[in-house]
Amino acid sequence: MAILVLGGAGYIGSHTVKRLIEQNEDVVVIDNLVTGHRQAVSKQARFYQGDVRDRDFLDKVFAEESIDTVIHFAAFSIVPESMKDPLKYFDNNTGGVITLLEAMHANHVSRIVFSSTAATYGNPENDTIKETDLQNPINPYGESKLMMEKIMHWSDIAYGIKFVALRYFNVAGAAADGTIGEDHHPETHLIPIVLQVASGKRDELQIFGDDYKTADGTNIRDYVHVTDLADAHILAMKYLQAGNESNAFNLGSSTGFSVKQILEAARVATGKEIPARITARRPGDPDTLVAKSDKARKILNWQPQYDDIHEIIRTAWNWTQKHPNGFEDQK
Repeated sequence: MAILVLGGAGYIGSHTVKRLIEQNEDVVVIDNLVTGHRQAVSKQARFYQGDVRDRDFLDKVFAEESIDTVIHFAAFSIVPESMKDPLKYFDNNTGGVITLLEAMHANHVSRIVFSSTAATYGNPENDTIKETDLQNPINPYGESKLMMEKIMHWSDIAYGIKFVALRYFNVAGAAADGTIGEDHHPETHLIPIVLQVASGKRDELQIFGDDYKTADGTNIRDYVHVTDLADAHILAMKYLQAGNESNAFNLGSSTGFSVKQILEAARVATGKEIPARITARRPGDPDTLVAKSDKARKILNWQPQYDDIHEIIRTAWNWTQKHPNGFEDQK
């Protein structure tokens, strides 16, 4: 039986595929390559290019492959873009999961691990967020993911499709061997943008707002290493394969870092000056998002290996130095 990874050519998906292959799993990858990279996918995985919204395509893959569990990463995830083009997010993220669940039900596949997000919580009421806290998104991206969670809940009740929703926070870093890493066009994530400044590809870092309700006025986020995140998806898959009920877990380091703190950590990790400038806020950005991930550590036995933000940044810097043009260097 094979594991189907949707969005397996993307940043987190490709690292999850790599870890699955290392654990001798049989892996099938689907990606439309709109944001993913074919070069990021392990050659030991079988690859199909297509879209999660294409029911005929999905049925063909399910017919050709013996799928045991689905791991779903195929979603758009840029908050500012979702504010400008919400229908794009509801079409791909929310609409896409409806088509996927229909195909799973028709093809008798009853387990799915799903990448949700801390954005479903909106502006949290507490300093650290628990899974039972109010989910009240403040941007269409978070709303689309919350709708996906609700759709999966009702699909479980109606069809017995068991799911794990993993609500995670900011993802960073790269594979320890430097073979794969983060490569978005355009890049929107803080740490790779900081490293682009360090490597001379950008003149300066723009810090979007310094008037948030935090100690230094800049956003605070919880950063998780991409390999630790990949391992959590595999643990969630095994949790479902063991016959457990549907569930939701936060994934985070339980430690928050502000934008200014990340900037200073990157200066230390790279040895570069990294110029920065304060600019206007972006719409839809919460002040603080920090996970309380005790539940995942207890139930899934998730034990993150990277708990030092400097080391997380160093792995990303290693990838950046080895592949200054990202996956273009591997064509």
